Amino acid sequence: MAKKPADPASAERPGRIKQLRMIAQIIKQVDRKGMPIVYASALGTLVLCVVIGLVTGWTLYMIFIGVLLALTVGLIVFGQFAQRAQYTLLQGQPGAAAAVLQSMRGNWDVTPAVAVNREQDLVHRVVGYPGIILVSEGPPNRVQKLLLAEKKRVQRVAIDVPVYDIQSGDAEGQIPISKLQRHLMKLPRNLKKHAVSEVKYR
Repeated sequence: MAKKPADPASAERPGRIKQLRMIAQIIKQVDRKGMPIVYASALGTLVLCVVIGLVTGWTLYMIFIGVLLALTVGLIVFGQFAQRAQYTLLQGQPGAAAAVLQSMRGNWDVTPAVAVNREQDLVHRVVGYPGIILVSEGPPNRVQKLLLAEKKRVQRVAIDVPVYDIQSGDAEGQIPISKLQRHLMKLPRNLKKHAVSEVKYR
């Protein structure tokens, strides 16, 4: 008798649960209050929906809605704490900015470490709707020369494309990695989708 093929969804489920547990452990290491706040936000949402159901007479309906909303709110808060934990663990690590940039959603093409000096300061290249963004890692007094040299090299190839240079870090005038994605998202959208693809191939 032939065996039934395994359900892909059931095979993936244990892996996802294990991954969530691992993330939860990381959150606990970084912030002990993190997971209790996640649970409290989910439970509070459920309780609020139940109370509304009791008041309006739609108890069963609001319990069902409350469970769905509690899961949604819990996952949103969980995701926020997971992101904070990631930034905390990456802080001060070589390549931290590259890791943050590569996790960005959308039409962003990231090439890590396009320039490196003896002190292991780095410059990463990002291509997106704003144009070309060069993001450095390292002390301002060391990385500025490296960043400007890479900017000149890029401008010779992409003459008509805007080129931005950003220093990531905790020094004055630098962008912390926790705000790096937001900073890039605020840059003007100078290129159309097809133009972004053309720049990537240059």
